[in-house]
Amino acid sequence: MRYSAGHKSETRERLLQSSALSAKKSGFSTVGVDGLMKAIGLSGAAFYSHFSSKDALFAAIVERELSESLERLGGQGGADRQRLERCLKQYLSMAHVEQPESGCALPTLGAEVARADMQVREQAEQWICRLQQGWAEILESESLAWSVLSQCVGALVVARMLATPDVQRTVLRSSHEQITRQLALPRAE
Repeated sequence: MRYSAGHKSETRERLLQSSALSAKKSGFSTVGVDGLMKAIGLSGAAFYSHFSSKDALFAAIVERELSESLERLGGQGGADRQRLERCLKQYLSMAHVEQPESGCALPTLGAEVARADMQVREQAEQWICRLQQGWAEILESESLAWSVLSQCVGALVVARMLATPDVQRTVLRSSHEQITRQLALPRAE
């Protein structure tokens, strides 16, 4: 059976999208190649016609997800302080805690990126630095941008670790309140 010219790229895109959702929900290292391919209705043997290795797929997922996070979080320029504040409120929400597959990749894939090869880590660093720079322009402070970024990601990780929704909400609310206070302070950089 002959496939159309676009079939391979469509299959690769489906695999990338499905694998990214799976990685953000359950972790990337928890699923094997066969499981990733089965999720899109194909055999494991077909995987290698799309990616040279599972590590290559992970690198593609990191690039894609961090690029989307950058766009969503206003790190590509053109954002203003009000948009950033709305974004932070959505970021530190129970919806984001409960639906990791539809949110930012940093809290879900951060530990796996830290264990990945240097190329993936460097790629992630480029995206995170671009996000921080975008926020620094809005906030007029390099250090405040790093602080807010780190606190958001950390708060989400901690909230997801907890079992009780009330305690999760407390973590999110407390973090949001602290960030709001930080944003209101005069800049001293």
